Amino acid sequence: MTELHEILYFSTLAPGQKPTVVGQIVSQARARNAGHDVTGLLVFDGQYFCQHIEGPRDQLSRLMDRIGHDARHCDIRVVYEGALAERRYQRFDMGFADVEGPTGVADLHRLDGAAALEHFLARRPHFDVSG
Repeated sequence: MTELHEILYFSTLAPGQKPTVVGQIVSQARARNAGHDVTGLLVFDGQYFCQHIEGPRDQLSRLMDRIGHDARHCDIRVVYEGALAERRYQRFDMGFADVEGPTGVADLHRLDGAAALEHFLARRPHFDVSG
């Protein structure tokens, strides 16, 4: 069995990109992730992305490389990376939540490591997730 790995990262909608591009990102992620054993949750607050992904380490490495070359967002910062005992997102390939206000992700940008992951996971029940 392949060891699971997880990554939590933040990024910013690139200058000149409209928030409507996020629908494209989600559709493409769902199609690609289904074939690569990757699951996760993408949260977007109108300016910032926060994505928690899980799957085989090699697949996540390839995915992060693609994300790093995607012109639709910038300022990518991995805040947590580590081994994972079991999946957190078994019911969808890529969940998506469009959030505003106190459940948004802007303040999460200030956190790193396990604190960032714990804070994100604590907020997860408050996200209206589609997927």
